Amino acid sequence: MIVCITYLKWCMALSVLFVSAAVLGQPAPKPLYDDPVYHGAADPVIVYNQQKKKWWMFYTNRRASLPEATVQWVHGTRIGIAESTDGRKWTYVDTADIRYRPDAGYTFWAPEITAHQGVYHMYLTYVPGTFSDWGHPRRIVHLTSNDLLHWDYQSTLPLVNEKVIDASVYKVKEGLWRMWYNNEKDGKSIYYAESNDLYHWKDKGKAIATRGEGPKVFYWKNNYFMIVDAWKGMEVFSGHDLLHWKKQEQRILENPGKGLDDQAIGGHCDVVVNDNKAYVFYFTHPGRRPDRPAAKNSFDDKRSVIQVAELKYEKGVMTCNRDQPVHIHLKP
Repeated sequence: MIVCITYLKWCMALSVLFVSAAVLGQPAPKPLYDDPVYHGAADPVIVYNQQKKKWWMFYTNRRASLPEATVQWVHGTRIGIAESTDGRKWTYVDTADIRYRPDAGYTFWAPEITAHQGVYHMYLTYVPGTFSDWGHPRRIVHLTSNDLLHWDYQSTLPLVNEKVIDASVYKVKEGLWRMWYNNEKDGKSIYYAESNDLYHWKDKGKAIATRGEGPKVFYWKNNYFMIVDAWKGMEVFSGHDLLHWKKQEQRILENPGKGLDDQAIGGHCDVVVNDNKAYVFYFTHPGRRPDRPAAKNSFDDKRSVIQVAELKYEKGVMTCNRDQPVHIHLKP
């Protein structure tokens, strides 16, 4: 009788596990996405495509498979697109048709996209050539689209100088948008600009005196957050007015994970807040793991992939366990 009761309890527990697994579905794979063309996906941004009824991921399509010993492989890049119905499984679509190519060997980096009144707005880092060093202009240009695939040039933003990258745009209120970006000439500090219509921008100066790239601003858990890629993990800032920021002591995505291609630091991210949860989409260089680094300038050293993890926020501290399974199902 005791054996039967024990067996019954074991069966009931097992059935609960099966039901829970069925409800949650399969977790997101590691890596989440590997670009099939150059295997160099980086700097992701996620946006919902209203026409396709799917999520689209835009990313810098670094040419990791190019045999190259300088930094030319991170120039001459296009913007890749992948799509997903739920944020878990992603498939390659194409490269974005960006109709702004005034220079031979042009370079596109780090897209940022926001939608307003049926129009998609992209703020894209543009480099006027394909170069083997870093000593060249970098500007942020504004493009618009009705379908997320074809993009028309609107303007080059009048920012603090011509060494600016990595825009992040947030709607402060009706009739006011704020953009944060990296000013490379000022120790790679984070600067900001404002606009009343997404077309005309006025530079406002320094926002945070930190050294980093790829600022990402979002609202979650009754706070505004900014995550900055510090090349040693992500620095986290929080505030209540989008003007004054307090840095968190602990960085996220600094320590290596255990999953496939996730043993290196997390880089330049996007954050999607969906159904009260916050998901961070970041990229890694799998060959740059500290315990077993690949040969310098090899394909394995250059290769990058996109990963996803869920953010947590408790007692005023943001954390991110990159080894925790991510049961993501983004809602439109």
